[in-house]
Amino acid sequence: MSGPARIPTSLVGSYAQPDWLIDRERLRGRFPPRVRARELWRVDPAYLEEAQDDASRLAIADQERAGLDIVTDGEMRRESYSNRFATALDGVDIDNPGSALDRSGHPNPVPRVVGPVARRHPVQVRDVQFLKAHTSRRTKITVPGPFTLSQQAQDDYYGAPDKLGLAYAEAVRGEILDLFAAGADVVQVDEPYMQARPEAAREYGLDVLRHATDGIDGTTAIHICFGYAAIIHDRPSGYSFLPELAATECDQISIETAQAGLALDVLDALAGKTIILGVLDLSTDDVETPDTVAERIRRAFPHAGAERLVAAPDCGMKYLPRDVAYRKLEALVAGAQLAGDGDA
Repeated sequence: MSGPARIPTSLVGSYAQPDWLIDRERLRGRFPPRVRARELWRVDPAYLEEAQDDASRLAIADQERAGLDIVTDGEMRRESYSNRFATALDGVDIDNPGSALDRSGHPNPVPRVVGPVARRHPVQVRDVQFLKAHTSRRTKITVPGPFTLSQQAQDDYYGAPDKLGLAYAEAVRGEILDLFAAGADVVQVDEPYMQARPEAAREYGLDVLRHATDGIDGTTAIHICFGYAAIIHDRPSGYSFLPELAATECDQISIETAQAGLALDVLDALAGKTIILGVLDLSTDDVETPDTVAERIRRAFPHAGAERLVAAPDCGMKYLPRDVAYRKLEALVAGAQLAGDGDA
């Protein structure tokens, strides 16, 4: 007789940053930055790296204390999920930014592409090394996806969106390879704009993503979502772009289901993938009970067995109060245990 099914737990990527590190009120009052936003940091630049390291230690410790199986660095060093990588590349002018529409339809300052996009050096390898040095659990690191990066830039060089996307794909692929070489167990590619702009995603975005991720030896994941709940308040009832990801070689697909109440029959089209299932609603500070989390997980069972699931928040926890974020993680772990026990 088999024992209870073990459903692993993980963050999607970010965790709540301390108020002593970053001005959380200013962060919440604006769209996620696409160019550098150094004014958000509360710490003198001379001590910022040390402060970010300390915040990363705290984020790792919180995840371990809550009982998560797969640990990230909480993205403590980032102003947003994408801009740290996007502004570290050659070929972009960040001192004279361009403009692009955010997924909300508002213009936002973005990197302006003025030459060939390329990595000048690994961007997040030290993040992985630091994470590996401070936990013995499985680790995950996130990188912005090439399609999303191309949508968060003003192209003054390539003249064709698919060519711009492929250039970003080369840079992202090189970063992914370096992150695995540094010891990451999972590398997740964040592609929220595939949901926001499904026509372009079908036209060329999927090819761009596959160029960055296909043929890589290591566990890769794709995160696709409806945007930060603190910024984008309305949720559709279903994904406009999701089954298409079955065509990629990525091992895991990260989706949100809690706030949207997503119909989970869409998982039938992703039968070959592990599903990172978003079961924490990040639009509210109310902390779920373990029973609520377990019920959200069980909704997936007709379409994906426990052995194919990782339980997670809907999206990044960056905008939640720290105490709320931690208690939600405790509920996540307890709920995953309940759901696994019931599936045995």
